[in-house]
Amino acid sequence: MSCSTTLKNKGYRLTPQRRLILDIIHEADVHLTAEAILGQLEDRISGVNKSTVYRTLELLEGLGLVVKSDICGGRVYHHAEEGHHHHLVCKSCGRQFHCDEAVLEPLKESLREKLGFEADLNHHIIRGLCAACQS
Repeated sequence: MSCSTTLKNKGYRLTPQRRLILDIIHEADVHLTAEAILGQLEDRISGVNKSTVYRTLELLEGLGLVVKSDICGGRVYHHAEEGHHHHLVCKSCGRQFHCDEAVLEPLKESLREKLGFEADLNHHIIRGLCAACQS
């Protein structure tokens, strides 16, 4: 389902600001902070304030169109179409690695089979030591 359809079905309009925020997030190669989104938005249109960006991000997250994560003390956003993935963060050097959702699938299955628990493993940050820092 498209973003405009999702918004319309929930009683919201796809305003120019909402469209641009979705475009900025979708076009990004990395997860973006709200401040980074605001900066890119200001480059494209004038008169947008910080509260508009935060309210829009909150709405889009609530509708499942963007995903918010807390990584290394900051909140970042990515487009929901990217799918679910996880981040490995080295406690020593701070490097970050993407980890595919399939890696945690055995854990999800084990929780379902052994405990009858349906885990929501959508977007996690796993802290540890990278190979370089272990040596």
